[in-house]
Amino acid sequence: MKDVVQSVDRALSILETLSDYEEGTGIKEISDKIDLHKSTVHRLLLTLIKKGYVEQNADTNKYRLTLKLFELGNKQIEKMDILSIAKPYLKQLMEAANEVVHLVVREGSEIIYIDKVESENKIRMHSRIGTRSPMYCTSVGKAIMAHLSEKEVEKIWEASDIKRLTEYTITDLDTMKNTLEEIRQQGYALDEEENELGIRCIGAPIFDHKGEVCGAISISGPTIRVTKESILTFKEYIVDYSKKISNGLGYRE
Repeated sequence: MKDVVQSVDRALSILETLSDYEEGTGIKEISDKIDLHKSTVHRLLLTLIKKGYVEQNADTNKYRLTLKLFELGNKQIEKMDILSIAKPYLKQLMEAANEVVHLVVREGSEIIYIDKVESENKIRMHSRIGTRSPMYCTSVGKAIMAHLSEKEVEKIWEASDIKRLTEYTITDLDTMKNTLEEIRQQGYALDEEENELGIRCIGAPIFDHKGEVCGAISISGPTIRVTKESILTFKEYIVDYSKKISNGLGYRE
């Protein structure tokens, strides 16, 4: 390829080769593997050492990678923003479900709605970006809680003003713990009119590059449209798109 800079290509080949040797390797092995003369490999290694990407063991003379590549990659990962990563997927999810879609993050014992994509349906949700809701009575809140430690769940419970908002609201901690276990197993959470009568929601967690839950998405709507039958389809959508967003944030199962 005429656009490839030869020295850069060779240096990257050396880095890729060294990634296979945790304890390091010698110039001859590198030279044989990438089919380059040892003197060329040596010059490139000296540059990589100077830039901090490679180090040489003084006792064995073997070369190995430093953590600099990891540090560079980690900087990029840390810059990933859940809102910008999720936004195109939220629109696709709304179009698939034809119901309002929310994106939330956790703050303390509450969730905050940081994005919303509204459908064209006449009956709409009154939620708005910036609104806070309790975690214990929302599908997104429970989706997040399901992937926290039991101690953290108890902490959230103690910090929440637990109220029976409807006849379906879960107000018993043991019942909540059993519900969270079911959510972990099935991959999504339901709000069966627990926060507001006549509204049903299904939510799923979002994970970051560290494997930690960092938010959640939901499909919400009136029970006359978001029926128990439609949930059978929506659960496939919500799990699929939560995985896509998580992968976009660097999460790998």
